[in-house]
Amino acid sequence: MWVCPRLCPVTPTPADESTAIELRYEDGTIRIDGLERATVSPSSLRTAVPGPEPDRRTDGWRVPAFRYADLRAALAGTDAVIDDRVLDLESVPALESAYELRDYQATALEAWLETDRWADGPAESIGRAPAGILELPTGSGKTVIALKAIERLSVPTLVVVPTIDLLEQWQRELEREFERPIGRFGGGEQRLEPITVSTYDSAYLKADSVGDRFGCVVFDEVHHLGGEGYREIARLLASPARLGLTATFERPDGAHEVIEDVVGPLVHRVDVDELAGDHLANYDVKRLEVSLTPDEREEYEHNQEVFTNYLAQSNIEMRSGSDYQELVKRSGNDPDAREALLARQRAREIMFGSEAKLEALAGVLDDHRGDRAIVFTAHNDLAYDVSERFLIPTITHQTDNVLADGRSEREYILDRFREGDYTRLVTTNVLNEGIDVPEASVGVILSGSGSEREFKQRLGRILRPKEDGGRAILYEIISKNTSEERIARRRRD
Repeated sequence: MWVCPRLCPVTPTPADESTAIELRYEDGTIRIDGLERATVSPSSLRTAVPGPEPDRRTDGWRVPAFRYADLRAALAGTDAVIDDRVLDLESVPALESAYELRDYQATALEAWLETDRWADGPAESIGRAPAGILELPTGSGKTVIALKAIERLSVPTLVVVPTIDLLEQWQRELEREFERPIGRFGGGEQRLEPITVSTYDSAYLKADSVGDRFGCVVFDEVHHLGGEGYREIARLLASPARLGLTATFERPDGAHEVIEDVVGPLVHRVDVDELAGDHLANYDVKRLEVSLTPDEREEYEHNQEVFTNYLAQSNIEMRSGSDYQELVKRSGNDPDAREALLARQRAREIMFGSEAKLEALAGVLDDHRGDRAIVFTAHNDLAYDVSERFLIPTITHQTDNVLADGRSEREYILDRFREGDYTRLVTTNVLNEGIDVPEASVGVILSGSGSEREFKQRLGRILRPKEDGGRAILYEIISKNTSEERIARRRRD
């Protein structure tokens, strides 16, 4: 077993073994043996490290793997001899990245490095173990910061991403930057390398079996870790260095507090307005309000009444996602609940895709004939309607055909958009996160959720720096006197 000197102390000499505390990785936990022979008591360890529990099978103790760095920091403050066999890391030569960080990127990286939890311990033998989250706008170069972080540590690293598109994007970037084979978990491949990229789904399945193989883990779009299953990825990995990247960290369900526990605190935040004009395009947001036709209004009000009447009768308040899930669950065996759910869906289809909205979109596209524009919708049906009506390409989750030249249909459309053959594009939420979308100067939100995260992600799609110094513009087209007004207000507050 090769042990990276930047992350682990040298194992003790045989003379020390009789009194050493032995640490080893087992199935997502750190097994601790020898506390009874050492001067460190379980109670004092519990004070410094949350979670140590006795293991009756081994007469030892265990802590969750993600507590490894905290455990080492706590033991560094004692006179105990430590036989550390936790990490099993392959040798990684010094990595070099050709990127030069902008000032705000360098500041963010240093803020993360300064969180080193082992700074007060035996740094020469243990090395650096920074942990925390960076929040920067879409388009500000979070990937570049991560590449420089990987370079600075030069230890085996796992990068976890939410989608196959991002998996492939990260793999290409890492291969190009570090000129070495990059492992991959996802998309039909399970190949381990010292530097590996994985989807969240694959990492969830493999974390306990590779939890000792990486000294650093990078969570792209780290807000995904708030999900009940995905958070286990971070818990099962022993990686002492942890970096989370996101454009919008806080979650309305409060799960960001769980993320801080398993990854680290939010250590640096940069707002869009701080970069606009210098590193991102200056931008304006315009809100266009349109009215439903009389027929649309009548149908909308009828469906809303069916929906709200059922909520009143069933004491469901729809204040959270769990309330909506309760309605969906009831619809399985309650005809009234099903009727209410369908009525809600129909009302939303009317307000999101009204005739006046499409006429307003036509006006926006006509006003920006010479600009590249992206139209955002919340649902596939509306995206396809826009595509057919305005004869522009669309990208949804269903856009996955493979063309004769080996490119995916999605790659083909984005390449044509990048080259200027296409100047307009309509999409659903599939382009919200991380995917390298070519420069556009106009965005149109035709429909969306009340999520501030989604709004910032969509704004980030058009905030690439403009060569001519021009301004970007994001339009919100809202149906007046509908619940969409509340949705739009919530995402902007």
